[in-house]
Amino acid sequence: MAIRLFDSLSRELRELKPAHADGVYRFYNCGPTVYAPAHLGNFRTFVVNDVVRRLLELEFGPAKVKHVRNLTDVDDRTIGQTQKEKRPLAEITKRWTDMFQADCEALNCLRPHVEPTATGHIREQVDMIDVLLRKGNAYRAPDGSVYFKISSFPEYGALSRIKERELKVTNSVFDADHKDDVGDFALWKAHKPEEDGDVKWPGPDGAAAGRPGWHIECSAMSKKHLGDTVDLHTGGVDLLVPHHENEIAQSQCCNGTAFSHHWYHSEHLLVDGTTMSKSKGNYYTLGDLVAKGYSPMAVRYALLMGHPRKQLNFTLDSLHAAESALKSLRTLRTSLPAGGGSFDVGAPVVAALADDLNTPGALGALFTVINSTRPAEINTAQFDRAMFALGFDLSLQVQLSAPTEIVALAAKRWAAKQAKDFATADALRKDLSAAGWSMLDSKTDYKLEPLKK
Repeated sequence: MAIRLFDSLSRELRELKPAHADGVYRFYNCGPTVYAPAHLGNFRTFVVNDVVRRLLELEFGPAKVKHVRNLTDVDDRTIGQTQKEKRPLAEITKRWTDMFQADCEALNCLRPHVEPTATGHIREQVDMIDVLLRKGNAYRAPDGSVYFKISSFPEYGALSRIKERELKVTNSVFDADHKDDVGDFALWKAHKPEEDGDVKWPGPDGAAAGRPGWHIECSAMSKKHLGDTVDLHTGGVDLLVPHHENEIAQSQCCNGTAFSHHWYHSEHLLVDGTTMSKSKGNYYTLGDLVAKGYSPMAVRYALLMGHPRKQLNFTLDSLHAAESALKSLRTLRTSLPAGGGSFDVGAPVVAALADDLNTPGALGALFTVINSTRPAEINTAQFDRAMFALGFDLSLQVQLSAPTEIVALAAKRWAAKQAKDFATADALRKDLSAAGWSMLDSKTDYKLEPLKK
């Protein structure tokens, strides 16, 4: 099986192959900024990335894939939340990180092999900035900030085909007065007590104390955990410019080699035919949909109903259709005999996914085969292979009655209790109670119930 994905840089379908001598496929995708709940549009990208990860494991083997997804836990938005809530940065970001990870687990997304944080890699970011300063690709501003000099990288804009005028508009939002050119972007931001509070670290050589710019974070974490060059870098189309353009510029100038062999971007999610907005009443988190009675597996299914490189119009009706489809798959799975027949239901599914991640084609092929084949003829192992590729856990049929962050707390408390860490279990029970939920234990399980008001 060869996996071919559209490459945003070359504008063509290209086969995914490991380029390193060890045969390990290095895969990086931009993770969330943990200042608020991730919304449905974010999760379209993460679910798509999860299917890519699953395909890579099917093609190269689990031991030959290394997947890194970062957590942006310091930037303008996270710091803005600390100022708004008057709480420490780590406390703010831990809350939203826990919720994000619980949502990913509920959606049956495989955990990345490494999930680094920006605050955990300040030294690596400062080191990269020092190299860029020495090479003349960056400069110190009068206020002690450091900026990347776009004019030092003639290839800038190759990924997005962005024009110079558009570039200047895109990068002119922050501290234009301190830049040599309005198109330059911040690598390090000098500390501003009135805006940043106590969030600051020692800066690069000759720069002020402060914090890293958003773009350098991914370059440093990718370099640390995957090396100078990755095989595949993914993200939503909203990150293509300026974030991914800036990653390429600073990484290639620092490391002197190509940053990524392949780029893949998934398109925007629409809800009810328009962009998501709280004012329109169509802004959804996974917790919002679970509270309406939909299962996370149905949400995952619905997010795969459109081709990742095309805008997907998400509706509640699509969730009803997804629930119905999953019910059919569960019913079929229970009717398959051990081993089953010789018909390979997984082949057309995996083939569709390997052809530019054609998820609607994979779903269509799956049901075409199912509707035209008797259960006794279907090979059970190959059916399960198709479910793995799509990420459908058919055992996850019980709809969650509690928000995903509460489910995550309960799971942590149960694990602590099983490990006989009763102090932690008691503390987590208090957290659940404070959030309005009780956890009722039995010998082998537990259930959550809302506290009566």
